[in-house]
Amino acid sequence: MRSRPWIFRIAPMIALLLCVSPALRADDRGEGELNPNPPTGIAVDQIIQKFAAKEKEFKQAREKYTWHQTIIVQTVDGDTVDGEYKQEFDVLFDDKAKRIEHVTFAPASTLERIQMTPEDEADFRKLMPFVLTSDEIPEYSIKYVGQQKQDELNTYVFDISPIKIEKNKRYFEGRVWVDNHDLQIVKTFGKAVPDIKKKGNENLFPKFTTWREQVDGVYWFPTYTKADDELHFSNGDIHTRQIVKYARYKRFGSAVKITYDGQEVKKGEEQGGGKSQTPQQSPPPK
Repeated sequence: MRSRPWIFRIAPMIALLLCVSPALRADDRGEGELNPNPPTGIAVDQIIQKFAAKEKEFKQAREKYTWHQTIIVQTVDGDTVDGEYKQEFDVLFDDKAKRIEHVTFAPASTLERIQMTPEDEADFRKLMPFVLTSDEIPEYSIKYVGQQKQDELNTYVFDISPIKIEKNKRYFEGRVWVDNHDLQIVKTFGKAVPDIKKKGNENLFPKFTTWREQVDGVYWFPTYTKADDELHFSNGDIHTRQIVKYARYKRFGSAVKITYDGQEVKKGEEQGGGKSQTPQQSPPPK
């Protein structure tokens, strides 16, 4: 998000700002107590290798699905929403099986204190539904921090940060929760990096949480992202809220095959029709 300082209303502030890594900030969304003990029966490196391989499978499978996506961005002054951007679109395929987006609803933006940037648009599509595959593993430092209950799920918890930030490339920094049964990411909390802070060009990004649900009986798909954060621009703070919803996942094309651990996923197992052995987690109220 980029601020529009010529109309920003600066208010007196008395605050103590704590510089805390987003990966270490407490997340108050119903998590159980964090158990820092190492996993039993499997090495940490094996968990990382296995979930990264599953994430690669998931990323390839999701490319064969269509879905409906909603993006809402708001600025908040006290308890009042004083600006909003909203867009809804279907992620589809054209008659040549090429991925396209069809906008279904896009009212005029009323945002005044911030403006959307190309980096925001890219983050909504790529980093908020974060996927960490075996191809991306070399780009990140991955630290095991323990085990934690997420609703009915038992998860391994990892803190992730980019090893090196390449020019014009976006990364995720934060925390991921990996289901200990399916070895797939079921939740992420963090932010897109880097923030862009140059003279006359401040482009800042909020911390967000993304929840996944098992919508095809096999893979965990992102279904809900929420951000509620203060962006600390040089001319003052701006409170922003963001929500991204992903709905109506549907496999594209009767000839497409989705595999999991080398086995084809049958049609009766998609869209949550299969028998999952893993309890579901619940996103927050929407």
